[in-house]
Amino acid sequence: MKQYYAIKAVHPDAVLLFRVGDFYETFGEDAIKASGILGITLTRRANGSASFVELAGFPYHAIDTYLPKLVRAGERVAICEQLEDPKTVKGLVKRGVIELVTPGVVMGDNILSNKENTYLASVFFGPKITGVAFLDISTGEFYVAEGPDSYVDKLISNLAPKEVIFQRGCEDRFADAFGSRLYTYRLDEWVFSEEVNREKLCKQFGTKSLKGFGIDGFTGGISAAGAILHYLEFTEHRDIAHIKSISRIDQDDYVWIDKFTIRNLELFSSNGSRGKGSFADAVDRTLTPMGGRLLKRWIAMPIKSPVRINERLDIVEFFVGESDFSERVRTQVALIGDLERIASRVAAAKVTPRELVQLKNSLSAIETLKQELEECGNGRMTILARELDALAEVRDRIAREIYPDPQNNQIQKGGVIADGVDPELDDLRRIALHGKDYLLRIQQRESEATGIPSLKLSYNNVFGYYIEVRNTHKDKVPDTWIRKQTLANAERYITEELKEYEEKILGAEEKMLVLEQRIYNELMGFIRTTLKTLQESAATVARIDCLQSFARIACERHYVRPVLDEGKRIEIKQGRHPVIETTMPVGEAYIPNDIMLDDRQQQIVMITGPNMSGKSALLRQTALIILMAQIGSFVPAKSAHIGVVDKIFTRVGASDNISQGESTFMVEMLESASILNNISDRSIVLLDEIGRGTSTYDGISIAWAMVEYLHNHPTAHAKTLFATHYHELNEMEQMCPRVKNYHVAVKEMGNHIVFLRKLERGGTEHSFGIHVARMAGMPVSVVSRADEILRNLELVYGSNEIVPSRSLKERERSGRKPSAQSVREAAESSSQNMQLSMFQLEDPVLVQIRDQIKGLDLDALTPLEALNKLNEIKKIAGI
Repeated sequence: MKQYYAIKAVHPDAVLLFRVGDFYETFGEDAIKASGILGITLTRRANGSASFVELAGFPYHAIDTYLPKLVRAGERVAICEQLEDPKTVKGLVKRGVIELVTPGVVMGDNILSNKENTYLASVFFGPKITGVAFLDISTGEFYVAEGPDSYVDKLISNLAPKEVIFQRGCEDRFADAFGSRLYTYRLDEWVFSEEVNREKLCKQFGTKSLKGFGIDGFTGGISAAGAILHYLEFTEHRDIAHIKSISRIDQDDYVWIDKFTIRNLELFSSNGSRGKGSFADAVDRTLTPMGGRLLKRWIAMPIKSPVRINERLDIVEFFVGESDFSERVRTQVALIGDLERIASRVAAAKVTPRELVQLKNSLSAIETLKQELEECGNGRMTILARELDALAEVRDRIAREIYPDPQNNQIQKGGVIADGVDPELDDLRRIALHGKDYLLRIQQRESEATGIPSLKLSYNNVFGYYIEVRNTHKDKVPDTWIRKQTLANAERYITEELKEYEEKILGAEEKMLVLEQRIYNELMGFIRTTLKTLQESAATVARIDCLQSFARIACERHYVRPVLDEGKRIEIKQGRHPVIETTMPVGEAYIPNDIMLDDRQQQIVMITGPNMSGKSALLRQTALIILMAQIGSFVPAKSAHIGVVDKIFTRVGASDNISQGESTFMVEMLESASILNNISDRSIVLLDEIGRGTSTYDGISIAWAMVEYLHNHPTAHAKTLFATHYHELNEMEQMCPRVKNYHVAVKEMGNHIVFLRKLERGGTEHSFGIHVARMAGMPVSVVSRADEILRNLELVYGSNEIVPSRSLKERERSGRKPSAQSVREAAESSSQNMQLSMFQLEDPVLVQIRDQIKGLDLDALTPLEALNKLNEIKKIAGI
């Protein structure tokens, strides 16, 4: 326990798995925590002078089962191993932490998700600028960027790191900039020294400067990136030869997609659950884990260069047009394993024999793929072929030295190195194999010589090979046999001959394991020299995989190639939602719609229409079609012309941030503020039901003001789709020349409506909310009562109309009904904020009359009293 506490003191915030014999044990608070997470038994054990200590453990071979559970529960796990062989040491065995596993520093396949990166992020808060770096240690991908906190926040949202490290003392700034939902770890300020980290990075990449990576001037980024390398040393991950380079993320190269847009468009999650139902899941037809991860990065970071986009589209178009070639490419790509993670495991000396066999098979598939690309006659494919290297020497050496189907997946157990690789190993195998055959011959010979038919030759760890004789035959045992053990029904013996062969066989097996380990390590060392080439080929395979995936869904779903240019017009003909159309009931087709936006005639499209008519879907599909075009995919439309956008903003749907005390309306205002403060001339803005989280008048005022701001912005005419229930906003078409009214059509059939889901020119004044309530299964009495109340309101105040509060008394005195015109006139006459409030629906006069009648006892009322009471009511009413 003294040894345990000394190691625990170095890693106080980690669950320490302490190796004791064949078990990993946890003690004290760790044991209480582990037993709850893992569902293992919590016990107490005496601890010297202390009364007891809590204890919970599991067998060492079950670590692959229990470790992922601890990490997924957000725990840091320090794995403490026995560093000496207990057989050769007297007293206490030396122990030490060999690996610290955290949510962001993971190598094991049992924890990692195949098609998802596991990034560790590092943030450095400088005096003027913030630096950020991202590393996936399982693949070697390393990125760096710097900019204002808002830009770093966007990158963190896009790449979704599992863990973020930052300098101690910046907790408040970190929470203000990025919230409190990230898993974080703080490091001392000196870890982020720019000078030290610059040297650390150069040493890692084997260069004299960082100019070749384009990050020499990224002082904040270098501070963040170097801190990641320090953190890897701290967590005992020192074998990182696969981290060969670093790439800068340039703000000008990628489309701005903030965390609100990622959530609102459900890019990576649907209804809060990652994966199924998300956009990424719907468009993923990749065949390799590498391709799946790259596709997610492309979705998170669409590009803005029409040249680069069209390069991707050219390849997708060739795949679409050459179906036989595409199928041959897919066949080979499907045979390629996760080369990026195999490379990282080779660097860390953790690669298994079966992974090496998979590497060999993958390299064979790459060679065939390279030939297919070279022979197809397409220039772009020829360029891709040049970027592939099948590493023939690596492939041949693995084929020569490793069994095609190794007996064990752990080199420590042997049975991995093929015959003919090492003469000494072959000799030892013959001894071991024939020695065991000889033992069987001894058993048969002794059985015949002694006349003991049930004689059995076995082995145990206590006294090696032995002969077991049942008690009924023990009188036949020769005097030369040495008795070693007596059982209830039998006795066990050894002979000199058995001991001699035992030494030969066991000695041979031990030597075989040592030899196999040496040959295996030499092979890994050779492969390690080719890691950079292997990673480059893996990146090319991932790219091919993504592009064939785009081609596959284009053929399956009848997508078309979009036209992209530097213009500012977006025109989509018969666009469809790429996710919803895949979930439509059998026999029901998705209704396509046209959208046209530009900065001169139709900058803002105001869309009205009832609930469930498809307004939100129309907004989302427009954004997703633009995003698909700018990642290089064909799109779900009859035609699409996209003037590349630099920012996609969405405010769709309602959500609370209860943990930070923010209401639905507050979240809506935060997202809206982020949009208005960051728009540019090439932005696309999608706003749905702005203002519905507050009173009707406040909501209309905010929505009206936002549309005016977007329309009248001096430099940025952001293209906008604005879906709303506030029909009064249709009046803005008369005031703002680039605002155009549209509505989603419905057809009334008696008391029912049919959603046509077609976008048509012109506004509408009907919401059909009660119809939707009826369709949702609201009790009939509630629907009927709502209908009655609606008719009364329309009779008194006019359908769907409001007025400014300052003219309410005038309206009540004159008896005039309010109209949408009054809102437009108020907006035109004053640029100051106008306070609107909901008018009182109960008339004070009626309330007094009700109170007069309510107190009457009709059974005791005389005719004269009734007449007097009626006269009082007449005076109250002013008649």
